[in-house]
Amino acid sequence: MDKIKASTALRIRRLGIAVGIIACGLALRLGGYEIGLPYLLVKYGGSTLWGAMVFFLLATLLPRQPLVRLALLAIVIAALTEFSRLYHTTWLDAFRLTLAGALLLGRIFSWWNIAAYTLGIVLAALVEARLLARSGRSPD
Repeated sequence: MDKIKASTALRIRRLGIAVGIIACGLALRLGGYEIGLPYLLVKYGGSTLWGAMVFFLLATLLPRQPLVRLALLAIVIAALTEFSRLYHTTWLDAFRLTLAGALLLGRIFSWWNIAAYTLGIVLAALVEARLLARSGRSPD
């Protein structure tokens, strides 16, 4: 029973972090320019946060997986999402023109986005390892 409670608490914490990252990413992308933040910070900061979000959502869904495996899987998902921008159909391009489509899938392929996603994923895995160590759990 204690393992179930610990696993549930871990999932809730990870989901909470993911929701916080989503809020930060939306604030950055929707209001970053208006408050005078530099283009590179808004553009690649949002991509870095998106990568971290992917990591924490995967960690929520797969709580028993080692952090390295979660990070590698998150990098693959992020890269595949970026490569999907090279595929064009009428309906997909129309979706990408919406705010939701731009935030979820993006519009234009960029190797720099993959680098930013990877940075966010690595930072998220390091934060998670630190949080697990502080709570006495093994980061695997």
